[in-house]
Amino acid sequence: MRRKISQALFHWKGNPKKMPLVVNGARQVGKTYIIKQFSNEHYENVLYLNLEIEDSLCKFLETELSPNKIIQYLEAAKGIKIVAGKTLIFFDEIQVCERALTSLKYFCEEAPEQHVIAAGSLLGVAINREKYSFPVGKVQQLNMYPMDFEEFLWAMNRERLSEEIKLHFATNEALDQALHEVALDFYKQYMIVGGMPAAVSTFVETGSYQSVQLIQNNIILQYIADMSKYATPATSVKIRACYNSIPVQLAKENSKFQYKIVQRGGTATIFGEAIEWLQFAGIVLKCQRLEHGFVPVTAYADLSNYKLYMADIGILTLHSKIPLQTMLSPIEVDNIFLGSMAENYVAQSFINKGYDLFYWQSDGKAEIDFVLQIDDSVIPVEVKKGIHNRSRSLGIFAEKYKSPYTIRISKKNFGFENNIKSVPLYAVFCM
Repeated sequence: MRRKISQALFHWKGNPKKMPLVVNGARQVGKTYIIKQFSNEHYENVLYLNLEIEDSLCKFLETELSPNKIIQYLEAAKGIKIVAGKTLIFFDEIQVCERALTSLKYFCEEAPEQHVIAAGSLLGVAINREKYSFPVGKVQQLNMYPMDFEEFLWAMNRERLSEEIKLHFATNEALDQALHEVALDFYKQYMIVGGMPAAVSTFVETGSYQSVQLIQNNIILQYIADMSKYATPATSVKIRACYNSIPVQLAKENSKFQYKIVQRGGTATIFGEAIEWLQFAGIVLKCQRLEHGFVPVTAYADLSNYKLYMADIGILTLHSKIPLQTMLSPIEVDNIFLGSMAENYVAQSFINKGYDLFYWQSDGKAEIDFVLQIDDSVIPVEVKKGIHNRSRSLGIFAEKYKSPYTIRISKKNFGFENNIKSVPLYAVFCM
């Protein structure tokens, strides 16, 4: 399947000053598949090394980090000639072998002519445990996430539709109403299927939501297995409790993460490590509260208040047990949780685009779902699940922080009036 990260891999390969590349992301987001596909298209051969099963290589690296010695060993062990620029060395699941991660520093310093890519599913968890010394400044990093809505359209063979959406986003002109409805139908499908490649390919092949949810359930079971494998038993219990609480957290009118929902008397001291684990594993997305809407927004983050979203909307749909007929209803359903799901979808889309996640609350009741820093401007973003979109919060924020315009994401067609840019839910990937 076509993925946007392929372009980033291509640019990396063509960079004359390239460093080893580390691709980080949650399990099952498609790292191995896309790197193998890329290597098959752009290299004469690839040396694929899955460090979960390459015990002998990991033992060799315990005593040797010289790139020349590593290459000699690999050529002898694998019976392959490694030619700089023509052979890709691919370390997969690099979080399993600390020394392999360390070796990337020496590849950068002593063998920059070699093309080396590493991928890790729980690299953030491993580094956070302070077991690993990450080669800062000696590697290039790419984060990989589940497929966004545009990539989903590509998989569904709707490239022309995605192009039309991008065109109308740029012009603020309404999409043909029939086409608008078609795009909304695909959006509803994506809310169930999500962006995990295995789930998307299953849906493309079968059109069955039940088959998709079997795949998603297996992914959740892998997450749970990782919690047990890569955390202490006590921490693992807390991680699962926090993870299981997310739908309940999002359903609250004030969806700020509350430790007391996880456990009566719960505090940051008790559950802080568990939240960090989920975040570093790429399973959840953290959205920080802003105290002020000034540039740079990162300087005004309130670190003690945040929302948690799931990294994949399809996983959230399954985990929340919301009826699929509710998701697919042709009429606007009066279900509050659908609003929380729309927020989750937007959060996932923004992370894919490289935005940091922030929200804002006034001293009164005004709340902005997301705040984006675009160049030297701060833009408030409001998310609505349906068409009825009245709210005073956008105006309050824009006036207070001199935003040049505001954005409202909903089922409403494209448009621009009263300084509000209307963006349909299916067009968030354009932002």
